[in-house]
Amino acid sequence: MQLYGTYTSPYVRHCRIALAESGQHYELVQTDYEQSARLAPARRVPFLKAGDRVLNDSLSILKFIRESAGGAFLPDVDDCDLFALSNTALDTAINLFLLEKDGLTPEPSNYLARQAGRVGDILNALNQRAATRPEKNSAFTDGELRLGCFLDWALFRERLDLSEHAELARFLERLKQYPEFVETAPFTG
Repeated sequence: MQLYGTYTSPYVRHCRIALAESGQHYELVQTDYEQSARLAPARRVPFLKAGDRVLNDSLSILKFIRESAGGAFLPDVDDCDLFALSNTALDTAINLFLLEKDGLTPEPSNYLARQAGRVGDILNALNQRAATRPEKNSAFTDGELRLGCFLDWALFRERLDLSEHAELARFLERLKQYPEFVETAPFTG
């Protein structure tokens, strides 16, 4: 099994965590923008090759990993919603990050300002949810893992400050004690 991606991608990280949890053997194939545009119709990472099967999005990859290991993927509707909300914030934050690299910022664009506001509103909602989640240091759900991958990527890329989101900061500190999360931390090496 080959997982194509980068060490900095939060989507790839979530897949790497799931693979580590399942004990499945895989090879991480470092892939840049040009390679992903050439090799995957979605023109992004991650994508996975497992035998004759090619999966082109972290959602389908995670479902495949969990189910091929005998588990379930997002069987709980509340966790599915946590995954979806975290994923929306992550998609939006990454798009804003990439647009800023091209010199496009929210200041002159009402649309981009709305997108930045979306991330802020989602963070506020997720902070409230984090206050009601049970404290734990293992057996994290896929919704919790996606939230953690988003938060840690956003901090790594200096996209947010958790000082106004104390519950999210506490959640992330607990997640940073989980070995599979620690072992997949983003780096640029």
